[in-house]
Amino acid sequence: MADVYTRLREFMDKMPAGYPETPTGVEMKILKKLYTPDEAELTMKLTREPEEVPVIAKRIGADAKELAERLEEMAQKGLIYRVLRDGGKKLYQAYQFVVGIFEFQLKYMDKEFCELCEEYFPHVAMSLADVKTSQLRILPVESSVEKAGGVESYNQVRELVREQKVLCVQDCICRKEQAMLGNPCDKPVEICLLCGDMAQYKIDMGAARQIDVDECLKLLDKAEEAGLVLQSSNTEKLEWICCCCTCCCAGLKLTKAMPRPGDLVRSYYVARIDPDECTACGDCVERCPMEAIQEGDNAAEMIDGRCIGCGLCASVCPVEAITLEPKPGVEEPPKDMTDMHNRIASERGVP
Repeated sequence: MADVYTRLREFMDKMPAGYPETPTGVEMKILKKLYTPDEAELTMKLTREPEEVPVIAKRIGADAKELAERLEEMAQKGLIYRVLRDGGKKLYQAYQFVVGIFEFQLKYMDKEFCELCEEYFPHVAMSLADVKTSQLRILPVESSVEKAGGVESYNQVRELVREQKVLCVQDCICRKEQAMLGNPCDKPVEICLLCGDMAQYKIDMGAARQIDVDECLKLLDKAEEAGLVLQSSNTEKLEWICCCCTCCCAGLKLTKAMPRPGDLVRSYYVARIDPDECTACGDCVERCPMEAIQEGDNAAEMIDGRCIGCGLCASVCPVEAITLEPKPGVEEPPKDMTDMHNRIASERGVP
C-alpha cells in the first residue's frame, strides 16, 4: 500500500481544484508539514459534502463523541472545513487546497510554509489552465459602475454586502506571506472580507474579526483608495471579497506577466477611453494594476487584451473620460460554492 501522504495527495487531487504532483515533490512537503499520519487518514474518510458527525461515525465505524472532538480539532487547525446548520449543528467535509486549506492556514503559517507554497503555486495554476470555470472573478469598484448600464446584481459589490447576515475581516494571507518572505507591501493588511458560512468558520477559528455592514463598506472604500483589485468568489451567492495587489497576490502576479491578462480572468467589463474627453493627465496610466493603459499623443490609450475590468482607472479619472462597458458573451457565474466546485470538478474530469 502506498504511503499515507501519497494517498492523501491522490485524494486531494480529486478535490474540485485538484492537488497536482510536481517533479520536486514540494506538494508532499506541504502535506507532511500540515497533517499528522492520523489526520491524513481521517481526512481521506471524509467526503466533499458536509456531513453530520453521526453519519460519518456510522460510515467509518468510529465512536461519535471521540470523532466529534477529532474533527473539530482538525477544523480549528484549518485541515478540513466545517459549516453550521440548523441552529449550530456542526457538519464536516474534506476540502481542496486552493482556494481552501492554504487560506485556512492564516493563523499558523510560518516562513517554511510560505516558501513551499511559493514554489507550488505555479504548478497549481498550470494544472487549472484549461479549466473553464474560475474560482474568482473581478468585481468592479462601485464608483466605476455607477454610470455603467445593465450592471447585474452579482456585480454590484455594495448591494451584495448589504444582503449579508454574517461578515468578517481578516488579514490578507498573500501580504502576510510576502512579509514573511522579506517582501513587505505598503497596502492595507486587514482587508480580506468574508461572509456567510466561510465568515462564521473563520470567526470561530479566531482567524477573523466580525464586522457589520457599515464597517465592511468603509473597508471597500479603503480598498478602492489604495488601488486594490476586488476579487470575489465566482458565485452569485457571495462568499468572500479579496482586495488584491499585483505585488502579493499570486494569481494577479501571474496574470500581469501574461500578454493578455483580460483573457485569463473572469471579468464582466472592459474599460473604454473617450479620446475627445481625455486630458492625458496620466492618472489612469499610473493607477492601472495590469499596465493596460499607455500614454498617447493627445489621450490615454487602452492596450488590447490587458484590461481586467476592475474599474480602478475609471474611479480616478478627473473628467470621467473612462467608462466600463459590459463584455459580450460572458456567462453568469455559478449560483453558489457547491455549483462552482461541481463545475470545476466536471471540467477536470473528477467524478
